[in-house]
Amino acid sequence: MYQDLLLATDGSDSARQATEHAIALAGQLDATVHVVSVSEDGPHSSEKRDEMRADPEGEAVQTVEEAERAAAKEGLEVTTTVRHGVAQEEIVDMAETNGMDLIVMGTHGRTGLDHLIVGSVAEEVVRNASIPVVTVREGT
Repeated sequence: MYQDLLLATDGSDSARQATEHAIALAGQLDATVHVVSVSEDGPHSSEKRDEMRADPEGEAVQTVEEAERAAAKEGLEVTTTVRHGVAQEEIVDMAETNGMDLIVMGTHGRTGLDHLIVGSVAEEVVRNASIPVVTVREGT
């Protein structure tokens, strides 16, 4: 049923937890893990870049490489992709154009003003994906 899992990661703590979850799930299902990270170009990308990343491309590459090593260590088949654009759009597009069965990603659980201003990539993916999405909340 789930043979191709798309792991969307940005290197955050919640994404690392989602990576662990995706690897465990893929191991149980004998599935392939497809790791994607998006070097953001969309709304609020400069704000995120200032706060989190000096080199968004390099950070995205490092993030997928870390997830690849973790999946390979468990003997899983893994592919990696770095995309450029608006994160939620690129994640949904990759899932749809590559025949993924499931998306696994972390969520920060922002609320209030932070959520209103920055929004939630995970929330937009859940709303727009045509396949199931597993979200792993930071700290769980």
